[in-house]
Amino acid sequence: MLNQRDQQVSIDIKQVSNPLHISLSRTDRPPLWRLQHQLIKLLPTTMNDQQAPSATTDGMSTDPTIQRKHAAMIERLSNLHQSRVSNKTDPKDPSFESTKSFLLLFTNSKQAIESSLTQVQQISDTDPTQDLKPELEKMSLSITELEKLVAENSYFLPPYEVRSSLKTISDLKQTLDSVTSKVKPRKKFSFKNRPAKKPEPANTITIEAIENEREQQSSYKVKDSPGFRSKENEILTKEFKGSEIGEFVLSDLTNCEVRLRGCFRTLFINRLKNCKIYTGPVLGSILIEEVEGCLFVVASHQIRIHDAKESDFYLRCRSRPIIERSSGVRFAPYRLCYDGIESDLRESNLDDDTGSWANVDDFQWLRAVQSPNWSILPESQRIDTVNI
Repeated sequence: MLNQRDQQVSIDIKQVSNPLHISLSRTDRPPLWRLQHQLIKLLPTTMNDQQAPSATTDGMSTDPTIQRKHAAMIERLSNLHQSRVSNKTDPKDPSFESTKSFLLLFTNSKQAIESSLTQVQQISDTDPTQDLKPELEKMSLSITELEKLVAENSYFLPPYEVRSSLKTISDLKQTLDSVTSKVKPRKKFSFKNRPAKKPEPANTITIEAIENEREQQSSYKVKDSPGFRSKENEILTKEFKGSEIGEFVLSDLTNCEVRLRGCFRTLFINRLKNCKIYTGPVLGSILIEEVEGCLFVVASHQIRIHDAKESDFYLRCRSRPIIERSSGVRFAPYRLCYDGIESDLRESNLDDDTGSWANVDDFQWLRAVQSPNWSILPESQRIDTVNI
């Protein structure tokens, strides 16, 4: 209750989820100033769905004009609160973005991998003849999953956490390589004579050996994921409906045009040359590695580009694109059209162009001056909107 001499006025204070900032005019009369000051102090930062306690103050004017202004102010507070409640993100939602949750999961996974590496080393020291290849393969897959975790969540992580996570993954890979070289199965010593095998011709290279080498060179394993692989001079199309595809892969393509319509979770692109890639919105992230002379028109929450040369990127993204070990790459805004794209962009929360495509982070260039590895594509050289 607010008291002014012998008069009392009842005021309902609506619940609000955040502190309010009320702009006060210096021309208001002192009694109203005191009233507003006490109102601000009484407004809690968090409240349950109950009415706030009443407050009292002296000197409130009974002027009808002032009362109408005050009633309007209370109504605005109520509307603001309802708007914030309706737009509040549910932490129980699977898509809830939390740096703290990511770091906890990342740390637990990292510690589990390190523990497995230590156990493998101990087993090798105890029994040098034991075959530990299955365990090493499991750890390799675990590191790959950890890298995918970073790729899918890096769009909402601070740049420092992304760099730190990638550095940790790189260290784990080096440790795994070191352990692998030390614990390879060793044959038991034997005096048994065995017929010598004829050496294979030096120029004989099997297809299986080539595929194994390629998979080892790639920073992620995409063997079981759907996608387009090992194609030349083709137009490749795919339409996604609902959430039927979690991740999609484009690998070892030359002189191809790829058209992907609809939404999907994650896109991995690896070893492309002279290709044109057009995709609808990607709900998570896009990882691009080892591309040359390509054109990309893609939309995603976060985009990472490694080892790219002389390629153009037309992007729409929520966070700043990241490049590493790249040169001659140019950037421009997203220019793609197909039936239903506006709905897909809204569903993916990519309907607004934030301009992030023009703010590229080059992780290999830490100086204050502009990186020479990327630039903005001049408008006169940009393509028109592509309809797929």
